[in-house]
Amino acid sequence: MTESAEQVQEEVEEQEIDLAAANKVIDKYLDMTGNLMPVLQGIQEEYGYIPEATVHLTAERLNVYTSQIYGVLTFYAQFHMKPRGKYIIRVCMGTACHVKGAGRLGETLEGRLGIGHAETTEDLKFTAEYVACIGACGMAPVIMVNDATYGSLNVKKMDAVIDKYQAMD
Repeated sequence: MTESAEQVQEEVEEQEIDLAAANKVIDKYLDMTGNLMPVLQGIQEEYGYIPEATVHLTAERLNVYTSQIYGVLTFYAQFHMKPRGKYIIRVCMGTACHVKGAGRLGETLEGRLGIGHAETTEDLKFTAEYVACIGACGMAPVIMVNDATYGSLNVKKMDAVIDKYQAMD
């Protein structure tokens, strides 16, 4: 399949998304002043990201321009326009983690899962994010997998964490 055919396929798949959940979220906040943020947060909660089709639905239902919605989506780091993995692996790249080998942890993640920063595995199991600081400098180097924190890591311990989550489900 050529690149343009793949893009068309992605657009077709995007159009086929069930909008019932998005409509329910919009209905909940429709009469509220300043409803765009809670609507987008609710849609992301439902889908795990903000599907393209929900942007157009939201614009129509809230009577705002899609450019306003994209402005919010691209300004706030909390919003994601692509599907993300079930397990979000955040690798701290702050100063303390950096000097204690966070780069090796990132390389291990890339080698084991084949993904780098802001990438997701094809099976939607893992997403990698390299973050500025997790706030656990005393445990450097540190990663988080969703809400679980793992510190004082080396490559061997990183491998064990990856193994743990690969074995789940």
